[in-house]
Amino acid sequence: MSYEKKITERTFEYAVRIVRLCQVLEKQDRVSRTLANQLLRSGTSVGANTEEAQAGQSKADFIAKMSIARKEARETLYWLQLLKETELINKAKLGNIIKEADELVRIITSIVKTAQMKK
Repeated sequence: MSYEKKITERTFEYAVRIVRLCQVLEKQDRVSRTLANQLLRSGTSVGANTEEAQAGQSKADFIAKMSIARKEARETLYWLQLLKETELINKAKLGNIIKEADELVRIITSIVKTAQMKK
């Protein structure tokens, strides 16, 4: 399994977790629903852009799509940390998904940097 294949699978599984978390938030108050919309957009965009990068028309296109995925991963990490600090979701329940968000930011950053060096 190639490195790129693994990241696409990992970001897809992450998106599934984000969707499930947003379903829980949707059942709560208006603030939670608003945050769920933001989280859903950015959290699912990580995997979509990672997947799209695999079919990039050029190295520059690949880098651009992966850079968007990194940006969306950072935004998602922000929303997750906000949920944690406001205690809209139990902190203990967010620990693993926040850890995964941080790891994805690091991995995607590494992919982008490596691709840029190989130009």
